[in-house]
Amino acid sequence: MRLTPADAAIWETFVVPRYLSLFGDLALELVVEIDQAQVVHVGCRTGYPDRGLALKLPNSAIVGVDASPPALALARAKSITMSGMIAEYREAQGFPTPLPDEAFSHAIALLPPPVASPKPAEGVDDAGRHGLFAELHRLLAPSGQMLVALPMRGSFVEIADLLREFGLKFDDPALIVAVDRAAAQRPTAESLCAEVEAAGFGYADVVVRTAKLAFSSGRELLEDPLMRLALVPEFKSGTGLTEVDRPLGYLREAIDKYWSDGTFELTVEVGCVSARRLVAG
Repeated sequence: MRLTPADAAIWETFVVPRYLSLFGDLALELVVEIDQAQVVHVGCRTGYPDRGLALKLPNSAIVGVDASPPALALARAKSITMSGMIAEYREAQGFPTPLPDEAFSHAIALLPPPVASPKPAEGVDDAGRHGLFAELHRLLAPSGQMLVALPMRGSFVEIADLLREFGLKFDDPALIVAVDRAAAQRPTAESLCAEVEAAGFGYADVVVRTAKLAFSSGRELLEDPLMRLALVPEFKSGTGLTEVDRPLGYLREAIDKYWSDGTFELTVEVGCVSARRLVAG
């Protein structure tokens, strides 16, 4: 999803501290610390958690790539305010990115595409996790560390249950199938390790932590920037649905009905996989 200048500012102000930090903080904990690291951040958006990377990796150089020029502009503006941070941000539309092979000691991505696509036919663009892992493998030097943080299976179960309820109530079996498909596309720790190992990585390890996002009402959930800029795009991508106004309207009403005297909590299974590019031979 490309961000407008207004979206980029909202992403940085609201989505990063409330949601993206759940994934970035976990990734930072797993970084293998070395001196003079060369780091690539694929899908860098507004440049989070690049400051944290610069602090953990002394004398490092960071290259971020993203498809949204306004997000990249904000990332550049942030980087120049941190003394000693060496960072460069480039526009990249899809894979492969315009970066050299085997040039980085670390590669990081947060919130990658939710679709666990199979290996595509030759010449076919791959927008799923397979394409991301293949690109990170290309960019990393042998023994380089890959870090990818994403929502794991079991995330957003409260929303999924209410959308299934909508499908049953209004005789929309296709919606139920789509919701189930989206839930199944989120990986388990075991399946995520298998995905990265199939892409040529080894020493894969997945850490998962449960987080809760609290909302006082259905309206607060639906109007929260993280819903519009992160969760709804992921839902559309994972389900293949384009028209979601009616299901989301029902979601709002159901939350206000069922949680009228309490707080609606949304479960996020925050996962991060750490792996190394294997040395040939």
